Amino acid sequence: MSRRSLHNPAPDAASLRARLDRARAAAAAADTDALLIAPGSDLRYLIGQAGGSFERLTTLVIPADGVPALVLPKLEAPGYADVPADELGIEIVTWVDGDDAYELVADRLGKPGRVAVSDFTPALHVLAFRGALGDAEQTLAGPIVRELRMRKDAAEIQALRDAGAAIDRVHARVHEWLRPGRTEAEVGADITAAIVEEGHTHADFVIVGSGPNGASPHHDVSERVIERGDVVVVDIGGPIAEGYNSDSTRTYAVGEPRDADVAETYAVLQRAQRAAVEAVRPGATAESIDAAARDIIAEAGYGEFFIHRTGHGIGLDVHEEPYIIKGNALPLEPGMAFSVEPGIYQPGRWGARIEDIVVVTEDGVESVNQRPHDLIVLDA
Repeated sequence: MSRRSLHNPAPDAASLRARLDRARAAAAAADTDALLIAPGSDLRYLIGQAGGSFERLTTLVIPADGVPALVLPKLEAPGYADVPADELGIEIVTWVDGDDAYELVADRLGKPGRVAVSDFTPALHVLAFRGALGDAEQTLAGPIVRELRMRKDAAEIQALRDAGAAIDRVHARVHEWLRPGRTEAEVGADITAAIVEEGHTHADFVIVGSGPNGASPHHDVSERVIERGDVVVVDIGGPIAEGYNSDSTRTYAVGEPRDADVAETYAVLQRAQRAAVEAVRPGATAESIDAAARDIIAEAGYGEFFIHRTGHGIGLDVHEEPYIIKGNALPLEPGMAFSVEPGIYQPGRWGARIEDIVVVTEDGVESVNQRPHDLIVLDA
């Protein structure tokens, strides 16, 4: 039976109102007169609904001092009917074709000195705002909004736990599909269906990297036929109904690995991933977690084969702040959630990665993924 939810639950109105209040305060602290939030994950975080981005302007106007307004085409208004505008203290302002929506926004703001626009606002709208807002400086809203979104509250952490458990159930079933003679694409199709069956709204990504394809970290699936002895990287994830994402990687072997160095190399990877998770605690820096994994891999002689950051934040987006990478001196705080996913990739031969999502707690770390980290050798 499918466990797929039939609705998209939003946080309660009080939680959303608190987020809007924090956004206003954060804008003021950043000497920014208003935030202009486009449809997407930032909008969902603030009002409980992501909406859709089209050529017609939809934007949430959050002045540092004043009443927020959701400005949208009248024809799109029914799609936002579930937004509790009165409880959130926001106005719904609609416009129709022929109106100048950008001037409508400008009129609400007066003569702002600086506005911050959502990072993924289409250039179509950014350039139109530039004309409508005159001399106002335009900056990115990301540095302001991410300060709010990086620190997950209890409900968000529970959603990440639920997403982690759902993707763990999929990994527990990989043995049903991964076997010699099948293509990566065939295995990927089965995994995609299982991601929905086990509690996600859809699969956001499915990587099945067998043999030499496993040495490409962002390989997708292909028509390559899986062979006995292949090492296979399976990296999968997607959102649950609340909008929060899973992302977990395990490495499998179809029968005993054909390459003699797999066991030794994989043992290094396990030590590195474990060390990085154990280093997570409040006050540790993001780059120190990266170093905990990278140093072990480098000392074992595989440094050149670890070619990406150790992790990325996760929540309403699969990739968001904080990024676990050299040069990021951000101190970790309780509620921050991110992946820990070192990998070793040997071009033309095979690759391996281990990935868990972890949450910083008051005194350490919690992993939302519970599947074993050993190389999973399947019967072939």
